[in-house]
Amino acid sequence: MSTKTVNYPWYKKEDTDAFFALFQNNLANFVIIAVTMLGLGFPASIVFGKVIPGAAVAVMVGNLYYAYMANRLAQKEGRTDVTALSYGISTPVMFVFLFGVLVPAKTLTGDPELAWKIAVGAAFLSGLVETLVSFTGNWVRNQLPRAAMLGALAGVALTFIAGEMLFNTFSIPVVGLVALVIIIVGVVGKMSMPFNIPSSLFAVIIGTTLAFTLGYQSPEKISEGLANIGFYPLLPTLAAFDGMTYLFGTLIGLLAIILPITLYNAIETMNNVDAMAAAGDSYDVRECQAVDGVGTMLGAVFGGLFPTTVYIATVGSKWMGAGRGYSILNAIVFGVAAVTGVIAAMAAIIPLAAVAPILVFVGISMVATAFQSNDKKYFPAVAIAMLPYFANYVMTRFNNAAGEVVAGISEGIVPLGQGAMFTAIVLGSITVYVIDQQFRKAAVFSLVGALLSFVGFMHAPKLAFNASPEFAIGYMLVSVFLVYCAYQHASSTVKAEKAVIVKQQHIAS
Repeated sequence: MSTKTVNYPWYKKEDTDAFFALFQNNLANFVIIAVTMLGLGFPASIVFGKVIPGAAVAVMVGNLYYAYMANRLAQKEGRTDVTALSYGISTPVMFVFLFGVLVPAKTLTGDPELAWKIAVGAAFLSGLVETLVSFTGNWVRNQLPRAAMLGALAGVALTFIAGEMLFNTFSIPVVGLVALVIIIVGVVGKMSMPFNIPSSLFAVIIGTTLAFTLGYQSPEKISEGLANIGFYPLLPTLAAFDGMTYLFGTLIGLLAIILPITLYNAIETMNNVDAMAAAGDSYDVRECQAVDGVGTMLGAVFGGLFPTTVYIATVGSKWMGAGRGYSILNAIVFGVAAVTGVIAAMAAIIPLAAVAPILVFVGISMVATAFQSNDKKYFPAVAIAMLPYFANYVMTRFNNAAGEVVAGISEGIVPLGQGAMFTAIVLGSITVYVIDQQFRKAAVFSLVGALLSFVGFMHAPKLAFNASPEFAIGYMLVSVFLVYCAYQHASSTVKAEKAVIVKQQHIAS
């Protein structure tokens, strides 16, 4: 360990590329949030006056703290090549909060302001849970099979991220298709863009230019966007505490979405910090989970409703040779952009079809990672864990009419979509342990499925005792069968061992 002070730069030229990579990722999320919420009927005063500034607070706090952590690591290890962790709104969790928390809250209350308060309460609760999980994060990760967790996430990625965003991409094919292929060529094909502009930024520029040139985006959008420029102060609010009274009351069923996605978020932070350690910069996982949790809670105190996380893109920043400057600049830029209404202007000017392809790529990368991060033998577990979110997507996109609309397709869609994250993890875990022939552990997860169904976290419209009796009984019968399989496997193993011993004795004699 070095005792002398290291001259660790505040900013270096490598930070510029890393900044644009991180900036466009966060910008895409901010634009999607603004466009989606406005489309759902939330007033601009809430979207640009509360949600965007609150999300910016979370982004600022985390980025500045991770820059501080990078300097601390640089001084501790006597190195100047330390890279700060990339941080921002968690994309998969953002989609779950948009469509799994905000939409149901608005549908059930019919009041945009109340729905916003409920979602802010959910975000604060999520941040609190992640902060608490930081004390037991490693234990949680060890209990949940990786294939099940990543498979559940891949289900969100395939439907709400890649799928939903691909639909938006193809809504204006002349814009979206061109932007999508630019991203594929640049990110997948590793081709550099003109003037070395990051491919995702180049895609947004070309897509937006095409939209205006070909008349898909009206010039009035520019004046509409510029009209949003103003002053949006960062003001604390008690909305989270108002919303929480509903979360533990009439909308308690939303906890079935909030709790598992928060566990995923904590584990995702852990995995991304681990990936950074493999790349050469070793940070304390528990501290990072606590920072993400506290950042989310602070964002909620200022009206934001989206949990934050350490990005897997951190490793890319490390490869670029970035330090801490890109993280500091990201905090400053998002703070200024939120307070001045620049993000509001961009949300109006940039067509969704131009920015959606970025998230299509994020989604398909997450699906690919779910398979690449697991042994081939676990692919069936990843695949089965993806399917509940397919049902959840179909269910939620039809809102209240889901039951009637999809009943003609299958009676199983709605119950499979209810509590999809829990269902995905349970089914994926059972499959993993069956593959490993650890039938007792599979039986335990089946009992967990029975319990969650009984109280309504899975396969039920709301929390209640005996909420879903058919599913509870089904999982209990599965558990009994798996215990039988465990007994059969143990006895066949004993027989095989005895046969080997007899054979050895025969050879010896």
